[in-house]
Amino acid sequence: MPFLLSTPRKVRRVKSTQFFRESCICYPSSFGLPESIFAAACSRSGQRVLHVDSRSYYGGNWASFSFSGLLSWIKEYQENSDIVIESSTWQEQILENEEAIALSKKNKTIKNVEVFCYASQNFQEDIEETGALQKNHASVTSANFSEAADPNCLPTEDESLSTLSCEVPAEQTSSETEIALEVNDAEETGEKGSYSDDKTSEEETSENVSTAEDTTEQPKKNRIAYSQIIKEGRRFNIDLVSKLLYSRGLLIDLLIKSNVSRYAEFKNITRILAFREGRVEQVPCSRADVFNNKQLTVIEKRMLMKFLTFCMEYEKHPDEYKAYEKITFSEFLKTQKLTPNLQYFVLHSIAMTSETTSSTIDGLKATKNFLHCLGRYGNTPFLFPLYGQGELPQCFCRCKAIIDQFGQRINSKHFLVEDSYFSENTCSHVQYRQISRAVLITDRSVLKPDSDQQISILTVPLEEPKTFVVRVIELCSSTMTCMKGTYLVHLTCTSFKTAKEDLEPVVQKLFIPYTEMEIENEDIEKPRILWALYFNMRDSSEVSRDCYNDLPPNIYVCSGPDCGLGNDNAVKQAEKLFQQIFPNEDFCPAPPNPEDIVLDEDSLQPEAAESSAMPEANTETPKGSTSLGNPEKPSE
Repeated sequence: MPFLLSTPRKVRRVKSTQFFRESCICYPSSFGLPESIFAAACSRSGQRVLHVDSRSYYGGNWASFSFSGLLSWIKEYQENSDIVIESSTWQEQILENEEAIALSKKNKTIKNVEVFCYASQNFQEDIEETGALQKNHASVTSANFSEAADPNCLPTEDESLSTLSCEVPAEQTSSETEIALEVNDAEETGEKGSYSDDKTSEEETSENVSTAEDTTEQPKKNRIAYSQIIKEGRRFNIDLVSKLLYSRGLLIDLLIKSNVSRYAEFKNITRILAFREGRVEQVPCSRADVFNNKQLTVIEKRMLMKFLTFCMEYEKHPDEYKAYEKITFSEFLKTQKLTPNLQYFVLHSIAMTSETTSSTIDGLKATKNFLHCLGRYGNTPFLFPLYGQGELPQCFCRCKAIIDQFGQRINSKHFLVEDSYFSENTCSHVQYRQISRAVLITDRSVLKPDSDQQISILTVPLEEPKTFVVRVIELCSSTMTCMKGTYLVHLTCTSFKTAKEDLEPVVQKLFIPYTEMEIENEDIEKPRILWALYFNMRDSSEVSRDCYNDLPPNIYVCSGPDCGLGNDNAVKQAEKLFQQIFPNEDFCPAPPNPEDIVLDEDSLQPEAAESSAMPEANTETPKGSTSLGNPEKPSE
């Protein structure tokens, strides 16, 4: 079984299936974001760290895949077969006073996987992904598609929603520009040196690479065949979990503080959208946009400014909200002399909270956080990492070598385990929540943009009892997550039924299936779906460690992704676990200044040998992006 050594921060990653109660170095198991942050914090404090991961890809449920990589992932879960471990070498390593706790080789955190292909599938078996290392993509994909269901009735267009927002001025400090932002079209650039799913430098080939259809005849306008998606599959970076980074959130602060930010690049979310009465409209996010909005009356603008000013400092005025703490935020808004239009807008596009479950305090906190994050790096509060969410775990732990060994005993004092590795016996009393996810590849944006490089977030409120708010994030090709001429759309909500049952009603409101008949109709305004994936993902973020059976005290549990928009929960988990194990150490302190590091002759030898074994990383940054080491003031 291969052992992967990783990162210049002494973090190692190996593959394994067992761990023991009595050991002596610290290592986390799995490779998700909380575990990677924890590993980096341990290494930064001088600990030796070993990552143990049985999966063939980085990131666990935080991973990002190329299109062919995602199809392989889909096939793995649709087959749903148990993995048999033939070797018993590990059993010989158990001492008399020890008891082995078996880790599950079967990941049961994903279920109800359904795939629909609407694009033309008249591809040949020899079509392969540009730059791919294997030629079996056609066999991987052809068996995995469900029949495309006919669309149900579509909503009619009603009156326009008057939308607005307000940017509260924020003081600019020098630390606020220490994150790389993609300020121009990243599609004009080369590729990033190292990212998930074994992407190679072959992806740096020209955008002019033609598909099979391109070489034989000129396709009709907007026609995209499935073979083209396959061939351009390495231009996709498809996240299993859909999240954004708040510009003043815990993860951004940690990236800057620890100087790990130099391993990632980001784009600002350019649009916040609202959906009401069957229409999608853009929310103005700056102060100037609010006052230039022609759909709002002067009175509405004043109402909104007054309310948002209150939200920014609501703690100083308890008399204005204390009496409403036991009601929902939606009911509280009705008492604030806001028009129904403004109430809807604050609830769903600014606070982004549930109409039925979020309390007044929850709503005020969410609104304040939104306003607090405005203006730090751009015109909205949110950032998105280039190449997808799967880049973030690798920022903290980057692999560099492989050692082929099996049956080796590794001693450690502490074990950090992602809960998907536990067996059914360990989890027999645990009640999990579920997340409903959908990933769509579409041919155009949900709202016709001024330019074709817009990144948007849209919250669709619930309309039926026992349903949940659906979050929609639409990514353009300049995020390095999809090929030119397409958009990658992520839908997320808390599960009530299967992912398809939960999310299909929203999909039908915003999109239509891609068919040859509809290609001829250029008057269609809705985006057409080329390909769709639905699945449910386990949410263990609120499960207590006490719910798991018979865990020794030196085993610490990490959850997978939660349903929230940001990454604060992952950072809080990592910091809490770190403080439990190392209460007297700083969590991810800033690295020392290289000029202050003095190396003696003994320490230079291993370093030189280590460097010679490491391949040189491609440190080129895409054109139009700011360097992490040379921050620039972002354009707004």
